Amino acid sequence: MPAKKVSTKKASVRDPGPAPIHAAQPRAPAEPPPRRPRAKKTVVILSRKRSLYSTRRLVEAIKQRGERPLVLDTLRCTMVLAPSQPRMLYRGVDIKGVDVVIPRIGASITGYGLAVVHHFEMMGVPVLNSAAAISQSRDKLRALQLLCRAGMDVPRSVMAHDRGNVRTLVREVGGLPIIIKLLRGTQGVGVMIAHSLQEVQTIVNTFWDLGQEVVLQEFVAESKGRDVRALVVGDRVVGAMRRRAKKGEFRSNLHRGGEGTPVDLPDAYTEVAVKAARLLGLEIAGVDMLEGHRGPRLMELNSSPGFEGLEKATKKDIAGGMIDHALRLSERGAPPATARPTL
Repeated sequence: MPAKKVSTKKASVRDPGPAPIHAAQPRAPAEPPPRRPRAKKTVVILSRKRSLYSTRRLVEAIKQRGERPLVLDTLRCTMVLAPSQPRMLYRGVDIKGVDVVIPRIGASITGYGLAVVHHFEMMGVPVLNSAAAISQSRDKLRALQLLCRAGMDVPRSVMAHDRGNVRTLVREVGGLPIIIKLLRGTQGVGVMIAHSLQEVQTIVNTFWDLGQEVVLQEFVAESKGRDVRALVVGDRVVGAMRRRAKKGEFRSNLHRGGEGTPVDLPDAYTEVAVKAARLLGLEIAGVDMLEGHRGPRLMELNSSPGFEGLEKATKKDIAGGMIDHALRLSERGAPPATARPTL
């Protein structure tokens, strides 16, 4: 049997060549540490009743912006004075970490309310409005003095305590009829119209006998029982309406049955409203103006204006505008908040 041939040919071995060089893969970025949730800002509303329309709307606006509302009854706030360490207690609990305060101080508690607002200011908390500004706006005569000094157009006004010269006082404001106002009235309370000297004498004597101070003011006939309410927040008007008195009434306040309709303010009225609020130092103000022949005539400014009628008339988010301004103010002036309120 022939022998098998053995092949001497080597099996070809495929040369793998140099090892492939792979591009370095980029290292995956490290996972950033989880972001700590932003601490909510605490906005205090000083209000006697949480159920009031304006208070409820402010609370809603604060929550909508992801912040924390805290409604404090002004008369339940306790002020603690110690050297360089003023503190505020509420029902026995320390109030700390407040970012901004919005006072809603009614006329009946002006004295204590101003002290509470002052105390928050002493604690370094931004407040709108300040105690000084609220005080100036509540005193109708002082407000008129400041506005007149700045050249603002206000109805002619006089104040006196001499029962013997009523005829002279009436002449100084342009004659009958005249408006007689309590110095610290609100919502049309303590505002009367007198058509005769006898009426003037009777009204002022009654107020003086009760220990009340009054201002006699020119009756602006062309206003015809209507006025304009502009709500100023910061340096702008966020809403305005024309208020018209009900039949047989000269006061146009909505609380007196007046009717409000939205109005686009001419520039002159907007400028007067904003300037008047600045003159009294008010961050938030309801500015009431009469529509005179020469243009806007300032009546008075309200430091805690209600805005139910204005929101309903204009369909604008007035509460939201107030809260946005309060939050901006807290950014500019609030001290570092290391502790949050414990209530």
